[in-house]
Amino acid sequence: MNDKILILDFGSQYTQLIARGIRELNIYCEIQPCTKPIVYDASMKGIILSGSPYSVNDAAAPKPDIKEMGNHLPVLGVCYGAQLLAQQWGGEVGKSAHREFGRAHLQDVSTDALFATIPNNSQVWMSHGDSIKTLPAGFELIAKTESIPVAAFKASKDFAKNAVYGIQFHPEVTHSTDGRQLLKNFVVDVCGCKQDWTPAGYIQETVARLKKQLGDSKVVMALSGGVDSTVAATLIHRAIGDNLYCIFVDNGLLRKDEYKQVLDGYSHLGLNTKGVDAHERFYKELGGVTDPEQKRKIIGRLFIEVFHEEAIQLKDVSYLGQGTIYPDVIESVSVNGPSATIKSHHNVGGLPEIMHMELVEPLRFLFKDEVRKIGRELGIDDVFISRHPFPGPGLGIRVLGAITEEKVKMLQEADAIYIQHLRDSELYNKVWQAGTILLPVQSVGVMGDERTYEYTVALRAVTSVDGMTADWAHLPYDFLARVSNDIINRVRGINRVVYDISSKPPATIEWE
Repeated sequence: MNDKILILDFGSQYTQLIARGIRELNIYCEIQPCTKPIVYDASMKGIILSGSPYSVNDAAAPKPDIKEMGNHLPVLGVCYGAQLLAQQWGGEVGKSAHREFGRAHLQDVSTDALFATIPNNSQVWMSHGDSIKTLPAGFELIAKTESIPVAAFKASKDFAKNAVYGIQFHPEVTHSTDGRQLLKNFVVDVCGCKQDWTPAGYIQETVARLKKQLGDSKVVMALSGGVDSTVAATLIHRAIGDNLYCIFVDNGLLRKDEYKQVLDGYSHLGLNTKGVDAHERFYKELGGVTDPEQKRKIIGRLFIEVFHEEAIQLKDVSYLGQGTIYPDVIESVSVNGPSATIKSHHNVGGLPEIMHMELVEPLRFLFKDEVRKIGRELGIDDVFISRHPFPGPGLGIRVLGAITEEKVKMLQEADAIYIQHLRDSELYNKVWQAGTILLPVQSVGVMGDERTYEYTVALRAVTSVDGMTADWAHLPYDFLARVSNDIINRVRGINRVVYDISSKPPATIEWE
């Protein structure tokens, strides 16, 4: 059993970055809502308290018992977590005389284990309106900044059963130049975690767990051709062989020639896969629908119906396999219950309730880049592993407005040209996701001596780590010019190409 760090989420936008920083140290960690009771076990070595949009002085602020946590394990409070820690031990937290948002520099840095190899004047990232006015009795200051007197503190050895630290800054963001070192100091040196959580170890442990969980049971699983479902299916297949039954549905909203290519790829992987061509059914029900959320729901419902119809033909299937990954899980939970719906997730609802099956989700606690590492360790072809993320509703949310088969085919052609140019120019693996969007906009153009009135497509390419945040990819102008020229010359119905330079946030990666 690998050592584990528990991260309590108080609603900070940076919580996932804490987890990513620890995972990159080859140490396993989990994020848990701060409202959920902690179940301690032998693998748990420490607890990190995240930041929060709340003030600790708000009546509705979440306030689990930090003292009790310190009786079990070492604790590190970050920003709100530090303030809550100080308040519960008897310190005073109030509005800052000088609010800090952005870069600051540490002063009077202690030689304590938490700050090992971190120098004075180290840059850190602040984001707080409250400050710790007075430290609790039994705590000592270990760093300050030019603006606030308490930037970091710890409990004295004689005061707490375990090491207890609070830091007012965010070590998890890249602007804190020694932040990753601080996290390493806490989880390795203070908590004593072994850095042995590796892809090979994860595969061995997961396959063993799946064998124990599933035994001789049968599993049915929907595949999409993406890295998540492919890696999940391969892990399950290693555990139970042909007792895994895979279904790949063509909803008519896939990329050009994708249906045949994916089925061929799964055949080479040895996966027991059935293809179902249901494109006409999807086009019929989507006819005239323009609202993006309604389109998502129709596509999701039809997918469930088609998949269910195929799955019930199988006998004695007990489990439903899914390629759910950690961001899907985290986005579905918040400090005060379900998060506000930005858009419906295609792969996390509906099927388990309808089919009365237990879920098996071997990737549930992995981030996207970790899934790729696992896939490479499994020996899965790079055509699956390096493939860009693709939305569950497919081109249904990249054809803005009403969907027709003609528009989908037009978009498939344009997108295929764009993606091929990215591959040919060795840019495909340098961006996290790229795609083409067909806009419900027609404009005047000139081709030869003829006036045209045709559609516009937008090219989208972003750089990211896990899709939670993303920046637009700075593709070369000459590359964009070649793509634009090729699309307009080769795809009848398109006479204008634009490039999207919006980042997430405030925009999303997809347009709908």
